Amino acid sequence: MTKAFRLLLAGLACALPLTVAWAADPAVTPSLQEGKDYVRLATPVPTSVPDKPEVVEFFSYNCPHCHDLEPESQAWLKRKPDNVVFVRIPVIFNPSWEPTARAYYAAETLGVLDKVNLPLFDAIHRDKRKLASEDELAAFFGEHGVDQGAFRNAYKSFQTETQLRRGNQLVQRYMVRGVPAIFVNGQYEVRSQQFFAVVDLLLAR
Repeated sequence: MTKAFRLLLAGLACALPLTVAWAADPAVTPSLQEGKDYVRLATPVPTSVPDKPEVVEFFSYNCPHCHDLEPESQAWLKRKPDNVVFVRIPVIFNPSWEPTARAYYAAETLGVLDKVNLPLFDAIHRDKRKLASEDELAAFFGEHGVDQGAFRNAYKSFQTETQLRRGNQLVQRYMVRGVPAIFVNGQYEVRSQQFFAVVDLLLAR
């Protein structure tokens, strides 16, 4: 498979969920229709915490649609119930997406995700910066007050390697075809134009 063809596939994978708009408004969507607002997974996926409801979002910093969705994701996180577990998985549909996936896990390990998450999205999509290598990402993290040595250690750590493998396994188990993609309780994939309103209603079941 040529590099150009892999890039094309990655772009298509990112674009697939565009059939779903994310103008979420919890005041709308009073009822749910299976097959329209959501689909039930043929094979449920066990959640990370069995006795708590869970929302899983698959994304990539390299995906422009994920960048567009990020404000809605952050707004929902501010109002989500305390007992709901939220899990984000950076996908690697193309080798060029691996550095930012590693950067996500490094930021999580270092406790700086809130500091760098939106700036990293904006740097790639708004500012058109090339952040595609360890050196470029280390410099970016340094600009945001993160020790570059600590970043490099986390970027290449055993913990990050383990999380990358687990993320790839979950992509396969959920049969993720494109991003952004959101799943509820390992049972439902959201397909509605009211993305997070449907998440709330599925959680309320």
